[in-house]
Amino acid sequence: MSDQTMTADQVGPRRLQALYELHAAGAARLAYLLTGDRHLAEDVVQEAFVRAGLRLRHLRDSNSFRAYLRVTVVNLCRMHWRRESVRNAFLRRTRPPAPVYQPDIEQRSQIASALARLSPRQRTAIVLRYFEDLSEEQAADVLGCSASALKSLIHRAKEVLREELGGSHEPI
Repeated sequence: MSDQTMTADQVGPRRLQALYELHAAGAARLAYLLTGDRHLAEDVVQEAFVRAGLRLRHLRDSNSFRAYLRVTVVNLCRMHWRRESVRNAFLRRTRPPAPVYQPDIEQRSQIASALARLSPRQRTAIVLRYFEDLSEEQAADVLGCSASALKSLIHRAKEVLREELGGSHEPI
């Protein structure tokens, strides 16, 4: 069947599949760096592609899909943290904390551990700026803040990272 005889319903899934194959790995890496949880990152990426699939025909420029997907992943991570924060606050108010079982598993690398200790907003700023290699303006746009606010977030995050890593590593 040629492309000319396919219906819009047939073209959409193929286009989304091609975009998934092209962008899923990068989106998963971003989600993992923001959440520190591989399974949650996979869920975030799946949800991001569902949302992107619903908006696919509304995108004016197919080159904007990557940026749209990035913003969607960041926003889904934010929503997760917000829900977790509300849930944890409720649990703290309603019952005493239960002892947490920590299985004896392999330790993560020092840098991954230090990143996990940053606030979600600081971690997002560091990941977007240095791991996604966005400019200050692009990262600030994704975070929905000014470039100066982004610089402040990054500065504070670097201070925390230096403390956590004992100042033994090269600055970011």
